[in-house]
Amino acid sequence: MNQDFQTEFMALAIGLAKQGLGKTKPNPSVGAVVIKNGMVLGKGVHMKAGQEHAEVLALNEAGPDAKGATLYVTLEPCAHHGKTPPCVDLIISSGIKRVVVASLDPNTQVNGKGLDVLRKNGIEVVEGVLQLQAEELNTGFFSRMTKNLPYIRSKIASSIDGRTSLANGDSKWITSEAARNDVQQWRARSCAILTGVGTINQDNPLLNVRNLAENDQPFRVIADTNLSIDLKSQILKQKNIMLAYSNDPNSKAKHLESKGVRLVNIASKDNKVDLLLLMKRLATFEFNEVLVESGPTLNGQLLELGLIDELVIYQAPIIMGGNANPLFHNPIFESMEHRITLKQKDIRQFGDDLRLIMQVNKS
Repeated sequence: MNQDFQTEFMALAIGLAKQGLGKTKPNPSVGAVVIKNGMVLGKGVHMKAGQEHAEVLALNEAGPDAKGATLYVTLEPCAHHGKTPPCVDLIISSGIKRVVVASLDPNTQVNGKGLDVLRKNGIEVVEGVLQLQAEELNTGFFSRMTKNLPYIRSKIASSIDGRTSLANGDSKWITSEAARNDVQQWRARSCAILTGVGTINQDNPLLNVRNLAENDQPFRVIADTNLSIDLKSQILKQKNIMLAYSNDPNSKAKHLESKGVRLVNIASKDNKVDLLLLMKRLATFEFNEVLVESGPTLNGQLLELGLIDELVIYQAPIIMGGNANPLFHNPIFESMEHRITLKQKDIRQFGDDLRLIMQVNKS
């Protein structure tokens, strides 16, 4: 088939997959379309873990007409029994003659096995069509499967002179309402929102997603080495709250657990919660994407450890002065050779503010 047509139909499948962003966790977001003689016979989007996969929905919509057609799917179809039957079984029985996939599934239970089954059953398979675009949708899933770490994205509101709060901690508001509204999408697609106890005790935030049911909220994970959180914090009145701690000198653990807070004990390093161990633990909870919303101390520690994958910086056209707090307290460099470089992914405007998305280059 003409490569342009392949790209066009896979782009359609990717567009469908975007509808599932933030709804399928811990599963990836997947879209599929069934095409025959240039016509769309069926569409499918995986919308929730445990529910039917995109391929199944697209094939069911196509019905008997799927025989001899081509299936476009953004991620390799599964060949194992999970919460749903293997997708390859239905693909084979439907009479599909050709399957075009954007990327292999990094899950070791799949990773090429699904395509092998299809080929052994006489189905033509094409790989790698719009692969990068498809994988970008599921950066967290790919990170967890290949690195045993979630994809860590740090959201920061900053002035034009790179300041995130005044010396007294005041930061309301640096950015416009339009920028703050955009933050909601990053929260909604994340499995967890990470912050430090300093931010909780200083700002008393909720860190929730508006218009989302309590049980569907991402986990709010608070790094609190010594359980020094103010027990009157409004965040503790919500569900899906997790405290990562090392010590409990004031015996707060039982009281916090009685409030429904999930406590996770993490060994300390340099008298602080070991952040690498914390991230590895979050991966075991099947957290794909973690959004960091914190101050310059925690952000700096994560950056210094090489844990931040992406920065989302909302930059407001204001100047906050030389004694205001910076984006990061760490790392501290004495040579430009050690600087951290970034790859610019996207810049766009929200109200009067700029949103810059940058990938952290890792050596």
